[in-house]
Amino acid sequence: MELTLTTFLIVCPLIFLGSFIDAIGGGGALITLPAYLMAGVPVHMAIGTNKISSVTGVSISAWRLCRNKYVDYKLAVPTIPASLAGSAIGAHLALMVSESIMKLLLLVILPVTAFYVFKHKKMDAKKSEISTRKKYLIVTAAAFLIGGYDGFYGPGTGTFLLLTYTGLAGMDVRIASGNVKLVNLASNISAVLTFLLNGKVLLLLGLTASVFSIAGQYIGSGMVMKNGDKIVRPVILIVLVILFIKIIMDYF
Repeated sequence: MELTLTTFLIVCPLIFLGSFIDAIGGGGALITLPAYLMAGVPVHMAIGTNKISSVTGVSISAWRLCRNKYVDYKLAVPTIPASLAGSAIGAHLALMVSESIMKLLLLVILPVTAFYVFKHKKMDAKKSEISTRKKYLIVTAAAFLIGGYDGFYGPGTGTFLLLTYTGLAGMDVRIASGNVKLVNLASNISAVLTFLLNGKVLLLLGLTASVFSIAGQYIGSGMVMKNGDKIVRPVILIVLVILFIKIIMDYF
């Protein structure tokens, strides 16, 4: 694909917006992937390139949480390789699916993911005792399965992991957030490598978008927005509606 100035003008501001929103209330990936698709980037390349800008944003969040000791490293040990393996499998599956089928899948996955992310905002852990062995099994299985989803598609991964870690594994939300970021970072790195090896990454576009991703995450995480959800949700919905229209027009 030939990159033009228009491609960068569409992608970069939306990557900033998605990262900014993600830092405030989550769900930013529902904008960052559609950003590439709206710019006319083929589906497989859009997923692969989006992983580059995702890695940078997640790296910042993971570093901040690790620095503040919001990570259970013992639980992280088995989940990172599980996430790496699951994501690699998911990415390979995505590459096996044709462009037209991927577009149809997006028409189903996007609204379902958006609904789930919006509906489940509170990550309150269940007040029940869970054995260490069971906790290890839950977080490792979640890392593999949801990591596979991240490699195949992506948006909502952090939310799904956090809900599992707090709701099923009974982890404290702050510690769970740190572990989730490490798992998400591992899955993104694995997916990036898989798509890179298969020539499905626009490196220049991805690296340029990464600068905007870092800026969005940095500014968003440093701001306290009153009633942030009232701004975040309409913006995501508008972007999704525009994307649906574009995919339908391209498909038919």
